[in-house]
Amino acid sequence: MKNTCMRATALAAFSLLGANVCAQSNVTIYGVVDAATAYASNQGGNSNTYMRSGSLSASKIGFQGVEDLGGDLKALFLLESGFESDTGAQSSADSLFNRQAYVGLQSTAYGTLTAGRQYTPYYLLVGSLASSNVLTGATGAHPGDIDGLDTTVRISNSLSYSMPAWRGLQASAQYGFGEAADGNAVGSSFSAAVKYSTSPAEFALGYLKLKNGRNAASSMAMSGQAGWNSNASGSFGVSALNQGYISADSIEFIAASARYTMGRWMVGANASNVQYQAGSHSTFRDTAIFNTAGLISSYQLTPRWFLAAGYSDTFASHANGIADRARYRQLSFEQTYALSKRTAIYLIEARQLARGQTLGQNGDIVNAVASVGDSQNGTPSSNGGQTVVMVGLKHSF
Repeated sequence: MKNTCMRATALAAFSLLGANVCAQSNVTIYGVVDAATAYASNQGGNSNTYMRSGSLSASKIGFQGVEDLGGDLKALFLLESGFESDTGAQSSADSLFNRQAYVGLQSTAYGTLTAGRQYTPYYLLVGSLASSNVLTGATGAHPGDIDGLDTTVRISNSLSYSMPAWRGLQASAQYGFGEAADGNAVGSSFSAAVKYSTSPAEFALGYLKLKNGRNAASSMAMSGQAGWNSNASGSFGVSALNQGYISADSIEFIAASARYTMGRWMVGANASNVQYQAGSHSTFRDTAIFNTAGLISSYQLTPRWFLAAGYSDTFASHANGIADRARYRQLSFEQTYALSKRTAIYLIEARQLARGQTLGQNGDIVNAVASVGDSQNGTPSSNGGQTVVMVGLKHSF
């Protein structure tokens, strides 16, 4: 009887202790499972019907935590991993938390400081008003996500600071360490952005610079495989648009976005300038520039039906022996029906036309080919036209 009482007392104490720990830890598990059937009119010369993960929202699982340290200070962390819902595989085989992994401190008075693998202020503030946020990056991102306004750009080894929001104004800056011992900031990155919201309008302006690793670029050039250093702090989307320029010494992104909301209607515009700057080990000699202008609109037809459309026009520069510069025009649509607050079925469509010339993977001048959004970065068309249609189901938890 005595042992039974002791066991009961210990169990009660353990239960109370566990409840107290849970109350203080405040960890949230969240995620998205998104699967679609996709059709592409031309992938390397043939049409294709296939299953695709993360077409409306990336399939992922995340762990987010906040701890109150007292006063005005909180500790926070976020770990987020992408996966393929059609196969169950990790989105990145060599990275468990490939999407985000950071820890930081937050103060209402002084702002937020975080360290780890993170999105850029350029994407978080400017991209939040751009087409990929409204239409989804799969078919709505600017061709190949050439301007990094979707999630193809992430920065490892980075420190980010965000100021407290003040009268609708937000500002943030980030530095990614190249972690090279030569003191030349090899492979480093820098981003800064501001956003101003004053209902019903929003405006954002951002900057991002990614540096290649010259030491690694030199060794790759000697082996005939010059490209982007995998150890650089920043990564970006590679597509048929920019594959001839991935040996750049550095890449600069400048973008601006604006939105105006009128009841159920939203209209917006965005513009970007991207420069691939050549170095001594690059396979091209002249700075290559891509300018993009875009328009977006959405309409909340009913509480369940959401409609959106976008158009973008991307121009490459005359450089590196190219007389007929590449041009990419893309029209995108989305129709989403919410079955509940967490579950939706969707239909997305896009058509892209490409003309002119660009540089191919080996540095040769080639005809520009279509590559819709950022879902076709590895499967571009064999010619100047590509149509993509996807129908899918998304569930958030």
